[in-house]
Amino acid sequence: MIALRGHTILGSLRGRLLLGTLAWILISIVLAGLGLNRLFQDHVYRQFEQRLQTHLDQIMADVNLDNADGVTLQSRLSDPLFEQPYSGMYWQIARQEAGSEQWTVVLRSTSLWDEALDVNAPDSPNGVLSLTGPEKQRLVVLRQELDEVNDKGQSLQIMVAGNRELLAEPLARFERILFLSLGGLAVGLILAAILQVVLALYPLHLLRRRLLDVQEGREPQVSGNFPSEIQPLVDDFNAVLSANAGMVDRARAQAGNLAHAVKTPLTIMGNAAQSEDPHLAALVSEQVALAQRQVDHHLSRARAMAVRAIGVRTNVSSCLQSLCRVMGRLHGDKQIHLDLPDQELIFKGEEQDLQEMAGNLLDNACKWATQNVWCQVWQQDNVLHLVVEDDGPGLGPEQLERVFGRGQRADERHPGFGLGLDIVRELARSYQGKVQASASEKGGLRLDLTLAS
Repeated sequence: MIALRGHTILGSLRGRLLLGTLAWILISIVLAGLGLNRLFQDHVYRQFEQRLQTHLDQIMADVNLDNADGVTLQSRLSDPLFEQPYSGMYWQIARQEAGSEQWTVVLRSTSLWDEALDVNAPDSPNGVLSLTGPEKQRLVVLRQELDEVNDKGQSLQIMVAGNRELLAEPLARFERILFLSLGGLAVGLILAAILQVVLALYPLHLLRRRLLDVQEGREPQVSGNFPSEIQPLVDDFNAVLSANAGMVDRARAQAGNLAHAVKTPLTIMGNAAQSEDPHLAALVSEQVALAQRQVDHHLSRARAMAVRAIGVRTNVSSCLQSLCRVMGRLHGDKQIHLDLPDQELIFKGEEQDLQEMAGNLLDNACKWATQNVWCQVWQQDNVLHLVVEDDGPGLGPEQLERVFGRGQRADERHPGFGLGLDIVRELARSYQGKVQASASEKGGLRLDLTLAS
């Protein structure tokens, strides 16, 4: 199977169209060439036979056999080749006595020189003989017999012959012209076919670009003018995008409504946890924490499942700068160092999700840092890298393995529900990314977040 860039040609629509068109063009050109060449050969042979017939008729009109057995021609033939030895054009006259079957050559063209044509050659069904002439030339021969041309009852046999090689040059010249003409026609048709295929498939290429714009968030829907065969597909796809966007909006609204609906009961339960009854307070606090963890976890999963519904774009630099300002106010005793590149960084996803992931990483680092938190971001090979480090106590090997577990906290003395890094992991996976924890060279914890961009 012919392959092109790792894919078979038959696996490509462009390849199928080009292969079928080129095969049809080449087959048609070859068949046309063979047919035209055969027609021209037949035409040349017929003309050659007509030329010989003309000379034969001229000889028959000019030959004279008198009673003294003298055979003469009243005029010379017009073709000068009859005067050149072994030129390929010959004529000959033979005489037969009355009652005899023997033919005697009595007159011949100068071109035969001392040779003679076979007077006893058998007849051919079509009247055209094929004989071997002087110097083994392949001859086309026409023969005519004239019976009892004088009072003695003598007969004459007139033969006119031509060498087939005389046709080789015009046939070869025609074949060259035919080859060049059909070759030029084939090249023109192939170029026209390629152009036609490219133009015919251009709307599909344009559609692919528009879909990429939607995927990367540059456009909310597929836009552009498409042929009538493709436009219904575009309209249906846009309808699916609109319906999907509506579903995502409704899902987010429902998630927000759930959060608000649960917030008030949780607040009341939290207040009840401050009662003087220690057993009741402990029980309520435990249940509030459990409910809060469940709500946060399921809200994060619901948001993570919807992030890739429609391609959107978020400016990473502005988002991180805003987050660092907020974290600086929340953790006023910590110094946050943000390292941003000069180039514009784009995250192909919701700004809210980037804030959720980066915010949890920064908040975690600020809680554990002694004094400094470092945040660095860059983009390489369509992958967005975000690294957050702190100068805190760090984590041991066992703690690094379970730091992303839901509900896990490295130190129970710090407030929280242990959901921050779990939410980051869930959201990162939804963007074909991941988050990893390791020991930082600055003494604390290093968190590496990578996202497809």
